[in-house]
Amino acid sequence: MISTKQSKTECQYCSVISQANQQDPIGTAGTYDHWLILELKQPWSPAMWVEDETLQPLVKTLKQLILKKGIKIRPIAIAPDRDYSQPGYARLFYYRRPSRLFTTYEKQEFMVPQDQLIPLAVALVKSLISQSNLLENWNSYRQETSQIREILVCTHANVDLACGRFGYPLYKKLRSNYTGNPEKPLRVWRSSHFGGHQFAPTLIDLPQGHYWGHLTLDSLDALIDQTDRVENLRLLYRGWAGMGKFAQIVERELWQQEGWSWFAYPKLGKVVKLEGKGVIPYVYQILQVIPSKQLHLLLDRWVQKATGVWVRLEFVKDNVIKTYEAKIEISGQVNTALYSGKDITLRQVDQYCVTDLKDISKP
Repeated sequence: MISTKQSKTECQYCSVISQANQQDPIGTAGTYDHWLILELKQPWSPAMWVEDETLQPLVKTLKQLILKKGIKIRPIAIAPDRDYSQPGYARLFYYRRPSRLFTTYEKQEFMVPQDQLIPLAVALVKSLISQSNLLENWNSYRQETSQIREILVCTHANVDLACGRFGYPLYKKLRSNYTGNPEKPLRVWRSSHFGGHQFAPTLIDLPQGHYWGHLTLDSLDALIDQTDRVENLRLLYRGWAGMGKFAQIVERELWQQEGWSWFAYPKLGKVVKLEGKGVIPYVYQILQVIPSKQLHLLLDRWVQKATGVWVRLEFVKDNVIKTYEAKIEISGQVNTALYSGKDITLRQVDQYCVTDLKDISKP
């Protein structure tokens, strides 16, 4: 991987460099079956999940969940809000993948006394480990907000300055102009880092689980209302958290074909074959059929190193299951910066294209 040093007197923002070099953000959405979103007071340190002692019981339990069950779960912090929050209380959102093919994550929300937030989060994660209901004692704190759309904008400047410089103005416009409509209830939150600061300003749209980046203030109408031509947002779409990196690339192509209705189709995407050197492609073919989530976490790492992959994507349209298959190949490289700063390192990152996309649905 090529890298070059650049030193300047002023801060160079990684997202500005990324956009100037036309880095495509697709395939950079984190892939998760579960989300744990906690309302935590700022400031947040750059490594809050490691450095904050109050969070360590939760972090320890999350590690057990990943090791024992191989479950992909993402913790994120959101900042208290003057209108949404209540003194002495804190919110916890829990989203989960409801089925094999799906469109939106299933949401639960709790409003608990501040000192009970981490114990509740630990109990929730333990319930996933033991597959038992440990949340009965928390039912009195449950909020009925499944109809509310939650927008999380990364403003975590302590991780990267680009998220503060570009994320906060985007958050302010969203918070001021797009909330308060009872017919389309929506809340906007400042969030901790969730990856991809080189695409700042970046946000997650829940319960759908779509990631967006390189956003502009002028793009917000189209993003929130989902009425503009989809090709106008193609290069702002980082991907859907319901499937992995390469499946996200195919998913965008089908979104571009189907339009906004695509986001309402239950779907599932997965890598079915690898191209590369050595024995890994052959071993992958054998191991991928084994129903072990821990094993699939390892296989996901192998996929990242492949020079080409074949993706199969299933979805339901008009009550009919359709299946598409495509090959993903490297189309070139661009220079990008992983972090903002006065002294930055440019690195080449691969860019991908979809080839041979075809409908293989059974008649």
